[in-house]
Amino acid sequence: MRDVFDIYTIIFLALAVFIFLRLRSVLGQRTGRERPPYDPYSARESIRPGSEKVVALPSPGPEGAVPKTAAEPSVGGERWKDVAEPGSPVAAGLDAIAAADPGFDVKHFLAGARTAYEMIVNAYAQGDRRTLRDLLSREVFEGFDAAINAREQRGETVENRFVSIDKAEITHAELRQRLAQVTVRFVSQLISVTRDKNGAIVDGSAEKVTEVTDIWTFARDVSARDPNWKLVATEAGQ
Repeated sequence: MRDVFDIYTIIFLALAVFIFLRLRSVLGQRTGRERPPYDPYSARESIRPGSEKVVALPSPGPEGAVPKTAAEPSVGGERWKDVAEPGSPVAAGLDAIAAADPGFDVKHFLAGARTAYEMIVNAYAQGDRRTLRDLLSREVFEGFDAAINAREQRGETVENRFVSIDKAEITHAELRQRLAQVTVRFVSQLISVTRDKNGAIVDGSAEKVTEVTDIWTFARDVSARDPNWKLVATEAGQ
């Protein structure tokens, strides 16, 4: 079988191990997710940062580094097959990113984005600020942190379980000077319930599966040595 372990696979595998070691004490338990009073999923165009605001994800270290390879030429519109329509704004944005970062592999990026999505949702539900700080830009982290604080002050807990992530599709891609930005629309199936300090359900259901759509933007400075991406903007999708 063709070896597919390029730089993005290794990066997100290393990230998965990093988060797993932190969260192993709660693995297998149901965790939580709700729309908080300060909604980190609301549209916040102003938090799309300049390159100076991108914070690196945990690095796999020199042993996990893989040299960049030359970008594959676009042949007959096949370069972004199953990801973007030939000639579309998304394809043009991906072309620009790949030109600036020849090691960019869109399918491995999407696989890693799905992993990061589930990790972030679960960390938010658990109130795991340490994990969130590693994965989010400063502005997005502040929004999540405020929501967690409000939840804790009310004495509420949440339980959340991913049933599936049905879609992870790129809706926007662009290169702003050195900053690559890729927006992904996630459609997931979740079981989510919020309980008050007495254990009574105040939101959601412990049994009902709910479809949730989130639109998240990831960014990285293509001129930086760190190859990792950071979540820099979120909004609730339709």
